Amino acid sequence: MNKVAEAGNTGPNVRSDCYVKLTLKENGGTHIELKSKVESMYGNSIRALANKALSYFGIENALLEITDSGALEHVIMARIEAAVKQLINTELEFLPNLLPENDYESNKEQFRFHRLYLPGNTPSMMINAGIHKPHGLILDLEDSVAPTKKAEALLLVRNTLRALRFYGAEKMVRINQGEKGIEELKYLIPHNVNLLLIPKCESGDYINKVNAEIEQINQKYGLRKPVFLMPIIESAIGIEKAFEIASAASNIAALAIGLEDFTADLGVSRTIDGTESLYARTRLVNACKAAGIQAIDSVFSDVGDMEGLYSTVRKSKSLGFEGMGCIHPRQIPVIEKAFAPDSLEIEKACKIVAAFNEASKKGLGVVSLGTKMIDAPVVKKAQKNIQLALQLKLLSPDWLIEYSQN
Repeated sequence: MNKVAEAGNTGPNVRSDCYVKLTLKENGGTHIELKSKVESMYGNSIRALANKALSYFGIENALLEITDSGALEHVIMARIEAAVKQLINTELEFLPNLLPENDYESNKEQFRFHRLYLPGNTPSMMINAGIHKPHGLILDLEDSVAPTKKAEALLLVRNTLRALRFYGAEKMVRINQGEKGIEELKYLIPHNVNLLLIPKCESGDYINKVNAEIEQINQKYGLRKPVFLMPIIESAIGIEKAFEIASAASNIAALAIGLEDFTADLGVSRTIDGTESLYARTRLVNACKAAGIQAIDSVFSDVGDMEGLYSTVRKSKSLGFEGMGCIHPRQIPVIEKAFAPDSLEIEKACKIVAAFNEASKKGLGVVSLGTKMIDAPVVKKAQKNIQLALQLKLLSPDWLIEYSQN
């Protein structure tokens, strides 16, 4: 009996993807049947890529049916590989040299106002996501991917990390829970992921397991690039262990809170005013500040309520959060505006930094502004607000120089 496997997506609403059906045979050689609206222009290239994949995995007798909906090469490669691995026990990875190397790093302290979630098995949402200018793009392998699609999503995410530049957005991946998530690392760490989100994290021990696996993979491939972690706290026990998790490793850049699962764990409903999660959010913020990392708030689930989103972000900022998850691109500018320093904050920051610089020039150990003494944490916060204002073009470098001289 012939062995058959399927991968990918097809249908009237599917874009930038393909569906493949692979049938292994005992003889007869390999045959490619292609259905594509762009067959006249790219049919030969698609067939050549498919034949290269089958040859790479040592498949000599097969029928490969491809229904193309405008898929890019890295998507076609992932779909064919997913089908092959359902039928053949192989550790080979189909990553020919034609796949471009998408190599840039992020840093631990960079701003993470907004990070946009993208379902890990939907390439159409990934291709142009960077044009919305999120600070980070999350290729999600967990909740947004059906259990039966997780294996092929992992291959697609791996290829996407290498093939797309995302306009410089931080490349993030949310892995699955437990051992499954650790198993996924070998498909991610060698392929230029910047940051991993660790869902439903409840202990520092799990962070240590993740880092041990990362180190093993780095040694295997001779890698030296940093991979940062953002554990997501989504349970009562996770909140109680927030500082343990936040301080578990030096590559933890932030903690995030997931309020849908957290409120479910408490057995309460999530509300827009957030009274039911206030303790958890302040506990998480305090743990982050104590550990010297960023605190990231949960997503706002109503993509049509921009006023509610703005109000929620302002509350988040007042609690000490420094970013929030997004589930739709239209949320990005609202979140950025709400987290950005306002005109009064910028003016105050400039006065503080100007007073600090003047005191430093005079060799004074004490800094004052009017009748108030200014200590190091206040100066640091002011410097951060100025940095934010400069980055968001709310303040010009020339104006800052002029201000400091007056």
